[in-house]
Amino acid sequence: MSTRPAGGRPGLPCSGYGDRVEYDDLGLPVPVPDTVRRVVSLVPSLTEAVAATDESLLAGATNWCTHPPGLDVPRVRGTKNPDLELIRSLRPDIVLANFEENREPDLAALRESGIPVWTTVIRTVDEALRSLDRMLTVACRLPRPAWLDRAAEAWRAPAPAFAPARRAAIVVWRRPWMVVGRDTFTGDVLARLGVTNVFSGHPERYPKMPLDRIRETEPDLVVLPDEPYRFTEDDGPECFPGIPAALVSGRHLSWYGPSLIEAPGLLTGQLRDAKARSAG
Repeated sequence: MSTRPAGGRPGLPCSGYGDRVEYDDLGLPVPVPDTVRRVVSLVPSLTEAVAATDESLLAGATNWCTHPPGLDVPRVRGTKNPDLELIRSLRPDIVLANFEENREPDLAALRESGIPVWTTVIRTVDEALRSLDRMLTVACRLPRPAWLDRAAEAWRAPAPAFAPARRAAIVVWRRPWMVVGRDTFTGDVLARLGVTNVFSGHPERYPKMPLDRIRETEPDLVVLPDEPYRFTEDDGPECFPGIPAALVSGRHLSWYGPSLIEAPGLLTGQLRDAKARSAG
């Protein structure tokens, strides 16, 4: 028996791993053992999702996997530069990855070593809920967790922060300045909360953008998360004089996992607290 995501493409047959082939979010074949005991996660969100469901499965995680606090597992460096030899030595039953967070050459190298790799594709809240369900129940052979039902309920009809919606520049980095563009989970989260991304039509998903160009869009507010770049009261808002700046939780804005439960209420409050600063 195997499961294939809606719209997924069939992959090439694989052998040498086991006799149960499933299909990840890319439509690639993944030989998943009937019982999964050891999982290495290369994505902070996915690490937290597995830990909230059955922490005992985690055999390794990246240095950036900060949740849950106190997680005591071997660290395999970062999402973009994982220690492949260390991962191999951990002998995982499966490695969890994401099409955006991780580099395909690294994932291919793990597959070539005989390690099953499950890649998620998440660009919207709905995709997150579906993908997490498949990752946990199919790739990790776990029962569907109650927290995922709570997350789905939290996003069924969240109260928007603004009505009508407000136009915003969503800035995720400085030096160089970078913004959220098209087809992103972050953009979908904010759209559901009454915030329209002024760069949603950009051909790139996270384009570099000169500061003057950001200002020229004349947004109603600028959204500044505390990750990946740590924007603070003293670092970021002063560059957008006269424009309300919303300092928000990067984890709740961009992570897809148990944080989805709290995200609508927390982000709505932070967006409504947006304040205009004078020039620094």
